[in-house]
This record gives sequence, structure tokens and C-alpha cells, in this order.
Amino acid sequence: MNKDIPVISLQRLPIYLNYLKSLPEDRTYVSSGLIAEALGMGEVLVRKDLAYTSATGRPRVGYVAKELISALEDFLCCNGRRSAVIAGVGALGRAVLSYGGFANYGIEIVAAFDSDVAKIGTAVAGKPVFDILDAKREVRRLKAELAVVCVPAQYAQKVSDLLIESGVKAILNFAPVLIKAPDGIVVRHIDVAANLAILSSMI
Repeated sequence: MNKDIPVISLQRLPIYLNYLKSLPEDRTYVSSGLIAEALGMGEVLVRKDLAYTSATGRPRVGYVAKELISALEDFLCCNGRRSAVIAGVGALGRAVLSYGGFANYGIEIVAAFDSDVAKIGTAVAGKPVFDILDAKREVRRLKAELAVVCVPAQYAQKVSDLLIESGVKAILNFAPVLIKAPDGIVVRHIDVAANLAILSSMI
């Protein structure tokens, strides 16, 4: 876990990585100024963010593009493999299961859980759906460290507690409620409605 970098800086690193991967493969060097201009950020900010990685720039030319991409991938653990599970196979859960971009960051969705008997035993996007009551057994068997919670708000805490007891170390929560977790467990909340409200207030 990269604890020394501020969360806001950590959130920007995938943005830099995606931009760099969009550049022509034959590009040798890329500067913090070029990245900043392309992404509408400050050059000093970009340089400070990149300083948390192992990348080192060169005077007047910037970073070797391939080395910078590699440094970002290493920092974000893209070259490893971590397993994740989805809790809740409603519309949102199914959309997350069907998303193909996780592999770019070394993450594999290996299974989903639900309490609906009509969904248990089926598969979504090739991923098996298990009974949430079997979470302890299946999470441990699959060695899943990450979980995405897509259940209604009233069930989010109970489901998260179960996933944590099963061995999950980090949770991405889409339920519109704050989840309480023990020390050492990382929880990130994504409230789509709240974020839209923020955007609405800015225009």
C-alpha cells in the first residue's frame, strides 16, 4: 500500500498513465509541461505527483516515456494480479462485472455475490454468482483482496462486515451510505448522485 502519497495525488496517477499510453509508441521523451498542458493541470503539480514514483526526469527533455509508464504501472501495481469480487448483482453490479478495464490495472473480477435465489448459480460476463452466505468460503478460496459493494444502502454495512471477515482488505462502495471498517481496511466511497450534485453546483 502506498501510504506516503496524498490521496488526491494518487487519484491523478491513473490519469497520467492513461494519457501516456495514448501517445504514439515511437515517442521517446515526454515532459511534465506537456502532460500538464494536455490534461489542463499545473506543471508543478504534475512534477510533484510524478516524484512519488521511481521516475526521474532529464534536464531539457523530460522523462523517457516508456520508463515513466513503467514507473506509474509499478506504483499502481498494474503488473501484479489482485482478485476482486462484486457484492450485489443488480443493474450496477452487472455493469461493473461486464466492464473490461480492470485488467489494465492488474485486477481481475473473479466472482459475484447476491442473495437472490434467481441469480445464485448463474454467471454474468463469465463470472459465477454465489450466495452471499457463502462469502467466507468463496472469498478465501478465490483469495480475493478487493471488493466492490453494489447493494442497497440498508445492506451495505452488513455485507461489508461479512466481506471483511472473509479476508477482503479494501472495499469500493457504491452504496449511498458511509461504511465503517476496522483499522487497516481501506474503504473508498463513490456516491454518484452526490458527485452529480457537486457538478451541478459548479455550473
